[in-house]
Amino acid sequence: MAEAFIFDAVRTPRGKGKKDGTLHEVPALRLLTTTFNAIRERNNLDTSYVEDAIIGCVTQVAEQGSDIAKTAAIAAGYSNNTAGVSLNRYCGSGLEAINQASAYIMSGFTDLIVAGGVESMSRVQMGADGFALFSDPNMILKHHIVPQGISADLIATKYGYGRAQLDAFAVESHSRAALAWEEGRFNKSIVAVKDINGITILDRDEMVRADTNIQKLSSIKPAFEMMGAMGGYDSVAIQRYPEVETMLHPHHAGNSSGIVDGASLVLIGSKKIGNKLNLKPRARIRSFAVVGAEPTIMLTAPGPASIKALKKAKMNVSDIDLFEINEAFAVVPMRFMEEMNVSADKVNVNGGAIAMGHPLGATGAMLIGTILDELERTNKQTGLVTLCVGGGMGIATIIERV
Repeated sequence: MAEAFIFDAVRTPRGKGKKDGTLHEVPALRLLTTTFNAIRERNNLDTSYVEDAIIGCVTQVAEQGSDIAKTAAIAAGYSNNTAGVSLNRYCGSGLEAINQASAYIMSGFTDLIVAGGVESMSRVQMGADGFALFSDPNMILKHHIVPQGISADLIATKYGYGRAQLDAFAVESHSRAALAWEEGRFNKSIVAVKDINGITILDRDEMVRADTNIQKLSSIKPAFEMMGAMGGYDSVAIQRYPEVETMLHPHHAGNSSGIVDGASLVLIGSKKIGNKLNLKPRARIRSFAVVGAEPTIMLTAPGPASIKALKKAKMNVSDIDLFEINEAFAVVPMRFMEEMNVSADKVNVNGGAIAMGHPLGATGAMLIGTILDELERTNKQTGLVTLCVGGGMGIATIIERV
């Protein structure tokens, strides 16, 4: 089996995903095209060799619909030889794009692919595409389906994570992200978003707050308490997990991932094409995995997905130098660290989605770039990226520097 190598990774800054966010004026296509242009220019890339573009995008309607992957390839002036496909594995979409691209390369049937993701959450509202999973009463009642926020609170209640713990994790996320920006740790991969006149609109993540503290977070109201009581979702969750007699609601806007806009792209290919185009490999894909999980609690699968990926790579968790675990809610990485016996000093060392935001379709590919840059900065070798995924799934990828 051939090896899949990462030659480059770029991302836009994450902009606040509201109408008053800096990137609200920028359509998703322009965000994604920005990354396509950057990959080509940074690598002096002859795009006639790029066989496909695989792009994660969760809400594929309106300006994000109709195969934004191929549309971006055309808009960026890539060769007509470059195909394109958009995919949706909820929050794991960007990493799924990386994994699918890697599988194509490993199969030997494809040599060079760009893969990543995009989401403009300020312009295309989450859920605008409709979804039977969370809106069909028969699905909800028969399968005990609840919104993700209720699932996060269920995990916290079931396993005993209190609000003070979750808030402390959130403060640390902001602190680490602020330090990373101050020290320029993201500079290698960040591509500024510019307007049509070439003037920079945004060149750094917009939602990081260095002054976040426990006192400020303690004043924020629980986000899902009313939904759980008035919407009946607490009862639905307890029916599935009767050992939880009373639901607690420790999650809120301050210890959950921010809604943001952003795009990311990774250049992946074979050793043969790297030699031909003078592309220097930065890392190889060691393994990847996806798993299903019970859909009510929903968000507990990063651990099982990581165990599966480790087994495929014939590695142990102690072999991994750094972890990137998407901070969809604070309880997700906290549960992962406890379940996998991983120290906090190896996890999200430059902050995460609580501080910087979670542009649904783009996040997984962003984390690949983040962990690769940090491995290089600290001269470490192996990294594992994992995300929880809606509907009860988990996804993970292991990379190794070369």
